[in-house]
Amino acid sequence: MTALPESTDATGKTYDFVGIGLGPFNLGLACLTEPIAELDGVFLESKPDFEWHAGMFLDGAHLQTPFMSDLVTLADPTSPYSFLNYLKDKGRLYSFYIRENFYPLRVEYDDYCRWAAHQLGSIRFGTTVTEVTYDEGDAVYAVRTQGGETYRGRHLVLGTGTSPHLPEAVRGLGGDFLHNSRYVQHRDALRQKESITLVGSGQSAAEIYHDLLGEIDVHGYRLNWVTRSPRFFPLEYTKLTLEMTSPEYVDYYRALPEATRYRLTQQHKGLFKGIDGDLINDIFDLLYQKNLAGPVPTRLLTNSALTGARHENGTYTLTFRQEEQGKDFELSSDGLVLATGYHYTEPAFLDPVRDRLVYDSHGNFDVARNYAIDVTGRGVFLQNAGVHTHSITSPDLGMGAYRNSYIISELLGTEYYPVEKTIAFQEFSV
Repeated sequence: MTALPESTDATGKTYDFVGIGLGPFNLGLACLTEPIAELDGVFLESKPDFEWHAGMFLDGAHLQTPFMSDLVTLADPTSPYSFLNYLKDKGRLYSFYIRENFYPLRVEYDDYCRWAAHQLGSIRFGTTVTEVTYDEGDAVYAVRTQGGETYRGRHLVLGTGTSPHLPEAVRGLGGDFLHNSRYVQHRDALRQKESITLVGSGQSAAEIYHDLLGEIDVHGYRLNWVTRSPRFFPLEYTKLTLEMTSPEYVDYYRALPEATRYRLTQQHKGLFKGIDGDLINDIFDLLYQKNLAGPVPTRLLTNSALTGARHENGTYTLTFRQEEQGKDFELSSDGLVLATGYHYTEPAFLDPVRDRLVYDSHGNFDVARNYAIDVTGRGVFLQNAGVHTHSITSPDLGMGAYRNSYIISELLGTEYYPVEKTIAFQEFSV
């Protein structure tokens, strides 16, 4: 399919809503609002086309959620923008059926999202937002772009997503170290180094370690995998735990005291940041296999927090603290990969309207139950970035369609897609 046309001047038109950023969640909103005649929205994205974690397109890497967690299905199973319709259009539906694996490949999911985006007329790629202001007289938001256009909307839906997180110890550090978001693009150069250290213990870290371990005897590098976690935690994916991605749990969690919610965000990391259990087993089996020919030049270290880093003459000297023993130690490495996750940063373009937004005592958005973050309670909505208010449902792809159904009902003032109220067998509150 042909790419979408470049952004055009909105020429004073007032939209019902303006979506800023186009990750899977706002793209899902674009798909779900496309057939609604009563809603007129536009989506602004700075990139020239849809892209989703291209730096981690490793062979065989797949989503940790099934295909039903696509852009639309859990809100509208009949939508033409479903993953199954994508497979049918690409001539792969029967192959997917015979494969008997409900988890789409990561590169496949990215292509699916691009396929959906290219069918929509509401998306403006290559459009960078520079400032958002509020017109009190007209009660609309004015969204200004780098190209000089202004898009006016009665509501905003923020979908700018999260950005790579770098530990304090490496900020300002020189050299060619990588965040895992750029791994694939720089993998060949990394493999030429004599030693590589990988920091982090989530799914991305495990995928990179497995990838590098597979080539360790071909290229002859030494390989370290270090994490501050006490062990390489598997993703908890049992069915009663999955009920925590439910409307009932959102209701329960959102009603808890703020201090309790922030404490739980730390305890819940293993529920959405762990490693696929099969991958953990594959790593062990690969270590066993490689060890048959003699000791493998690799080390796996847990309980070890990165506390300092230097870069001199092409070598990194990394300082860690073994937190259970209370001991400091150093590792030297020519290559460094940081699989240290992502974090949300409030966009600078919101500065002129900060007085219209609501914050909690930690300085983060106080996201309401209906996903609004403004003083009116239904003017500005936030996609993702709400773990502190909506728990593990916030980044979960499977809850994206639910959240968009909720936002659409707020935009319309009536329910268009049925919004589930109860789906869980268990009770979370007493």
